[in-house]
Amino acid sequence: MIFQETQLPDVFEIHIQPKSDDRGFFARSWCRKEFEDRGLDSNLVQCNVSFNTHKGTLRGMHYQAEPFAEAKVVRCTQGAMYDVVLDLRPHSARFKDWIAVNLTAENRKMLYIPKGCAHGFLTLQDRTEIFYQMSEYYNPESARGVRWDDPVFRIVWPEKVEMISERDRTYPNFV
Repeated sequence: MIFQETQLPDVFEIHIQPKSDDRGFFARSWCRKEFEDRGLDSNLVQCNVSFNTHKGTLRGMHYQAEPFAEAKVVRCTQGAMYDVVLDLRPHSARFKDWIAVNLTAENRKMLYIPKGCAHGFLTLQDRTEIFYQMSEYYNPESARGVRWDDPVFRIVWPEKVEMISERDRTYPNFV
């Protein structure tokens, strides 16, 4: 695997390294040692799938508060998505900054999102599926979010938001 640093500290694009032959290819998509060697959280305890029927579906911007903060590894297994990570770590040099990466079934990229960052995405195709690996169990009392269009963050979305949950649409402004 190739770990490519992004502009946000400890956020990585991860690229698989396919070994091809006439059958197709084989590649490693997870290795605890490679994550640990980079100081990344390798304690994965839960996996989730998000299937989105329609292009233009926005989910986010979500995170879990301490003591249930979670790191995530996200991969698009079908379709395409515009994946956004927002740095909400108060002591980070990039506090309130964000990055976005196009994750698609074809490019097979993954994104590592550390604790303290909010995550969200916009689907770029119908029938987009996302696979998540999480370092912490879901805890509803710790679930938090910030608004996808909060003027404090100025996140630029590449296409119109067609579908969004009431919860995601009505988070309060960030203070």
